[in-house]
Amino acid sequence: MTPPKARPAPDRGPADSVEADRLRELLRTPAYRKVLVFSALIGIPISLAAFWFLVGLHELEHVLWADVPKSLGWDTPPAWWPLPLLSVAGVLVGLVVTRLPGSGGHVPAYGLHAGAASAAALPGVIVAAAASLPFGAALGPEAPLIALGGGLALLFRRLVRAPATPQSTALLGAAGAAAGIAAIFGNPLIAAVLLIEVAGVGGPQLFVVMLPALLSSGVGAVVFTGFGRWTGLETGSLSVHFPTSPPRLDTGDVVWSVVLAAGIGALVHLVIIGGRLTAAFVADSPFVRTVICAVAAGGCAALYTVVTGRTPVEVASSGQASLAELAADPHAWSVGALLAVLLCKSAAYALCLGSLRGGLVFPVLFLGAAAGVLLAPLPGLGVIPGAAAGMAAAAAAALRLPVSSVALVVLVLGNSETIPVVILAAVTAFVTAELLPPGPSATSRRRRGREPEGGIVRA
Repeated sequence: MTPPKARPAPDRGPADSVEADRLRELLRTPAYRKVLVFSALIGIPISLAAFWFLVGLHELEHVLWADVPKSLGWDTPPAWWPLPLLSVAGVLVGLVVTRLPGSGGHVPAYGLHAGAASAAALPGVIVAAAASLPFGAALGPEAPLIALGGGLALLFRRLVRAPATPQSTALLGAAGAAAGIAAIFGNPLIAAVLLIEVAGVGGPQLFVVMLPALLSSGVGAVVFTGFGRWTGLETGSLSVHFPTSPPRLDTGDVVWSVVLAAGIGALVHLVIIGGRLTAAFVADSPFVRTVICAVAAGGCAALYTVVTGRTPVEVASSGQASLAELAADPHAWSVGALLAVLLCKSAAYALCLGSLRGGLVFPVLFLGAAAGVLLAPLPGLGVIPGAAAGMAAAAAAALRLPVSSVALVVLVLGNSETIPVVILAAVTAFVTAELLPPGPSATSRRRRGREPEGGIVRA
């Protein structure tokens, strides 16, 4: 009996073969290898710049919201404290938007941007972020870090007089952005995953863009982490630590996570639409209306303190510190306080999204966690699964980046037990938000005479 002949491996399709050959040819070119080496080298100065930038923001925020009130005799800022600070923020950002190149960076209501980094816009990006974030904007630092990293990468290329081509500009912009945001999320892989979805590329082009970005973000994370330990300075980190270990998931956790995610996805989508409506309102008179919206955001924080007696920082901030406090002691928040912070911070978030400068991620993670903790008493739903599902749902609905949202929440929580509800919540919220009416777009805002800065818009 003759043995059966081994079947040959199926041939790759013509398109797959051509694309794979093209990728190999690109990896063999000296120009691309130079880009990889340059990406590793620029990861060092960009991560150091990001480190000092975040240290400066962190220290200034501490001075404005802790040191100065204590020197005046208050243990916590009084209710009216956000109003003058956010007034200053509105004036400074309004001046940047109307006077400096780049308008202080892209409008956060239109999502994260990848590409189109500009060295000329760097001063405006830095000033607008420094005026927004420490002074009480309900925004995060990730968008300014993307602009800072991408702009510095192109500035370094200009300093060494490297040839400028459209491809090198895209590659170095992505690498610089990855190095800038690698450490703020606590893991350089988040930078790579985030840029994969923000850039919206695939196939060989994905590897072409992501290899420099991944290399630069890895080098940047090493430098950033080591330098922070050597100096003892703090930049703030996005991580949460619950007082108890995650429970075993049961049917109630899974079912409620889907229901919760659909509701949170719809609500966050409405908040993002509110941010875009704010951006359209500000576009007609940038300076005056930026100040108006900033003061209104301060009013939301003041109202929260008047109603609850808690610190206005829980509304007038990125939410990074408040998220850690909520996770450490979720039972310290009453139902009324959770409802108030959800309403007031959502309103402040929408106002800041369309007027000031910063990122979407940090505040929306806090809002999702607060919603999850609020709904945790539902039968069969625990605090940790509720918070995990809420964070994933809110992030996916705001960013429209489901894979990045899952990776981010899993790494922030630091456990694997909640991964199933995180994935279910992210997908449910993403689908829910995508099926709802999109609201005003960046294109409609462009027709009104002010085009948002940046390149590709996702969200």
